[in-house]
Amino acid sequence: MSDPALDELGPVDYVVVELPAGQANFTGEMAREMGRLVDAGTVRLLDLLVLTKDDHGAIEAFEIDDLDAVDDLVGLEGAIAEILAAKDVARLAEAMENGTTAGVIVWENRWAIPFASATRRAGGQMIASGRIPVQALAASLEADDDSEGA
Repeated sequence: MSDPALDELGPVDYVVVELPAGQANFTGEMAREMGRLVDAGTVRLLDLLVLTKDDHGAIEAFEIDDLDAVDDLVGLEGAIAEILAAKDVARLAEAMENGTTAGVIVWENRWAIPFASATRRAGGQMIASGRIPVQALAASLEADDDSEGA
């Protein structure tokens, strides 16, 4: 890979955060935290959507500039690439329960660019990636504690 644009690209992640009906508490705290990560150069925001799934399973997607944006995200709007296609949105919404709202965030891990670039220069490529949910990690640690006490 000799493409300079690819050499300067870090790993890209996404997360879908579902909020049950009637329990969404948008205080702006999530937006402020994302803004801090962007301002610090830790991540680069690539896409940000809000999805709603009605009681019958119909999906509606809103880009951040379609909404009354939270003040902390207004400055980030110009940097968002809007890379998710309609089929991506439909696939992500499959995991949602009817009657819920979800936020979808896609970001580049800017902190990992030097390592990713060195890997590519060495002829390597990322062939798998994953994420362990905090709840699964906590359950595993709890199970270890229980087995040690037995």
